[in-house]
Amino acid sequence: MESTQPLSVTVQIELEERDDELLDSLARQLLDELSEQPVDSVDLAYSGPAPAGTKSTEAVTLGAVVVAVLPTLLPKLVEFSQAWALRGQGRSVKFKGKVGGQEIEFEGKAEDLQRILAMLSATPPPATSPA
Repeated sequence: MESTQPLSVTVQIELEERDDELLDSLARQLLDELSEQPVDSVDLAYSGPAPAGTKSTEAVTLGAVVVAVLPTLLPKLVEFSQAWALRGQGRSVKFKGKVGGQEIEFEGKAEDLQRILAMLSATPPPATSPA
């Protein structure tokens, strides 16, 4: 994984009991804390146009932030986010993104993610036919 281009990763907060207000509050708290980490950017995740009659132009995905991070720092992002989740009871985080052209969804230890990333970076790109 030698790329110097940032990856876009969605960090989705999961709660044992669904509470939209709490999910929104937690996402904003995580956003604030991640903005102090070595990431290229972090913002709330948006899911498209907001419902008619609302003041916002885009609908926020509850409990989710999008982080742009260098591939080499992705395991640190996982460690930080998981440690953040452990500070509260009944919450966890799930990661979604595209690595090496492949969609990944991950919920586990940073060491497991490092193995997945190593496998993806070792996978040869698809063969192209000669022109």
